Amino acid sequence: MEVFKTHGAFSWSELLTNDPQKASEFYGKLFGWKIEVMPMPGGPADAPPYHLIKTAKGGDDAIGGLMACPQQGMPPAWGVYVTVDNVDETVAQAKAMGGKVLMDIMEVPTVGRMATIQDPQGAVINVITYAEMPEEKQ
Repeated sequence: MEVFKTHGAFSWSELLTNDPQKASEFYGKLFGWKIEVMPMPGGPADAPPYHLIKTAKGGDDAIGGLMACPQQGMPPAWGVYVTVDNVDETVAQAKAMGGKVLMDIMEVPTVGRMATIQDPQGAVINVITYAEMPEEKQ
């Protein structure tokens, strides 16, 4: 199993921004990232594209992404994802411990189930259970 699919691991970073193309150019030059523009995973055909981040020396393994802010007026921000074994249980536990759900659980085909939660002090984090790929089910 890949480390990023291990419960508790920081597994993905994502920038929500007003201009993904300009952000891709900025961070690509700053960090030497390769940016691959692709259709939004699990999104409708007319959805804005997703910008997949890869390191210059890391081969084809993606390390994060950039996308347009989903809501107008939302400030640009980086978000991180932590892998969990079961998103539903993690969200329920967070709520029981005084946390809030900022984005309800959603399923993205071929990616997984994810949600955004806020801890009792106000910090925001995303949780994800990755979808099993056919080769992983063997």
